[in-house]
Amino acid sequence: MDAVNAAVDTANLGAATGDLSLWGLFLQADIVVKLVMLALLSASVWVWAIVYEKVTSLRRANRAADAFEDRFWSGGSLDELYEEEGEKPTHPIAAVFGAAMAEWRRSARVAGADMARSSVRDRVERAMAVTVQRELDRMERWMVFLASVGATAPFIGLFGTVWGIMHSFSAIAAMHNTNLAVVAPGIAEALFATAIGLVAAIPAVLAYNKISTDLSRFAGRLEGFGTEFGAILSRQSEERA
Repeated sequence: MDAVNAAVDTANLGAATGDLSLWGLFLQADIVVKLVMLALLSASVWVWAIVYEKVTSLRRANRAADAFEDRFWSGGSLDELYEEEGEKPTHPIAAVFGAAMAEWRRSARVAGADMARSSVRDRVERAMAVTVQRELDRMERWMVFLASVGATAPFIGLFGTVWGIMHSFSAIAAMHNTNLAVVAPGIAEALFATAIGLVAAIPAVLAYNKISTDLSRFAGRLEGFGTEFGAILSRQSEERA
């Protein structure tokens, strides 16, 4: 009789233990914990997609800026460069150049207007500043999402863990068995949610810090080019006068 009871207990423990693989833990989890896991996995995939897009777009923008500045400082005609790249810019630094040239040309059509006058100089600088901000806003799109995932994903995972542990304790109370083989699967399911939250949050935080630094560096590059170009236009206008 004792042998039969031991065999039954062993069978019950084996059934309670279940599959401890990652997929098994997901399937055995409560519906609320499953929703938390799916949300965090979706956020993680989206984070990696944003990181890839930002890294490639920044690399492309820097390469285009290098090529443009080589042409700009080669001593060629600014009007010719404007017609080729400034009128329909395909990258941020060309957009800044195009905005300044367009404003300068419009101002030059006004009788007696030149860059020596503070009003014209202010309009050109304002046009470049607005363009720089617009280009940076476009490049910074989805950065808030990275910051949000990095800040909230661990807490969302923790919510799933707390909910899973509560559900696991309820099941343990119903079984009237506190054996480790019974307790472990439920705890593992609950902690799996926190693990997924960290998997989503850690890359998001690291990527946000790195991309923010690169964006700040690129913003300084745009602003520096705008300052130098404004000085060039002012100097050329004084020479013409």
